[in-house]
Amino acid sequence: MSVPGSAERRRVLVVGSTGTVGGRVVDQLLRTGHEVRALTRAGSDVHALLAKKVDLAEGDLTDPDSLARALRNVEVVVTTAQGYGRRPTDSLETVDDQGNRNLADAASDAGVARFVFTSILKCDVAVDVPHFYQKKLTEDYLSRKGLPFVALRPGAFLGGSPWLLEPIARGELPGMGPEDVAWTYIHPDDVARSLAVAVDHPDVVGKKIDLGMDHAVTRRELARAFSSVSGREFKISAFGGRASFGNRSQRQINDFLAMVNFFATGKYVADRAQQAEFFPPVPTVEGTVSRVLQEAVVSSTAPH
Repeated sequence: MSVPGSAERRRVLVVGSTGTVGGRVVDQLLRTGHEVRALTRAGSDVHALLAKKVDLAEGDLTDPDSLARALRNVEVVVTTAQGYGRRPTDSLETVDDQGNRNLADAASDAGVARFVFTSILKCDVAVDVPHFYQKKLTEDYLSRKGLPFVALRPGAFLGGSPWLLEPIARGELPGMGPEDVAWTYIHPDDVARSLAVAVDHPDVVGKKIDLGMDHAVTRRELARAFSSVSGREFKISAFGGRASFGNRSQRQINDFLAMVNFFATGKYVADRAQQAEFFPPVPTVEGTVSRVLQEAVVSSTAPH
């Protein structure tokens, strides 16, 4: 099965379809005429997927037999799964490591034409951030398997999460780490759009592509951008401490803190050349901030 650059309808398996990015990928693929199958775990809320008439395949990355069933007659895999999810049984070992290797093995056995992998910006140099570096190890595994894959490496998400949108609706920009070190952000919508384009693009196989806004920004600069676009003063607020981590394990909290320390090095900056070539246009800071503000308003007025 080859994947030319046409808009030919394809059957695409989306892994992580009930998550922040995965659900957006499903929408993008349906919009462009593809047939979507979603891998969903037992007990997941699938009402939104059913309403979109998505084909559901119940399974789990830890269950290779379920992956083989889900991949029948599938041409392309898009995965946004990550181990620090909403379930206490999820971990780097079960999902990001063994789970991704199970998926790669099953995709190879099924002869899929393309494997689109959601990685992380600078995962190859962030050796002290476990959930970053594991993405690099998965990229290596996909390469050793000989799968025709593309890895997209997005920066930090700006938008899509209640922990961010709720303070923004109040005029606050939350975060951790230094306020004057620039790093790369991107909206989840732009990640999803790029993942969907990567399903068909004829020139992306074998590449590892950074994703971000048109330039890196410090938290101070980002707060000024929110103030400028919104017309009201935004202040920087501190991340809410231990309580904000919910039921995260101490290991996950340590991983998060290691990530913040890596941001502070100034190395978390995207090279946007390939993004501009394959997934234009590169989103602007001002355009992204405008979308996040709109998203925050919708989120604050939605019933809970």
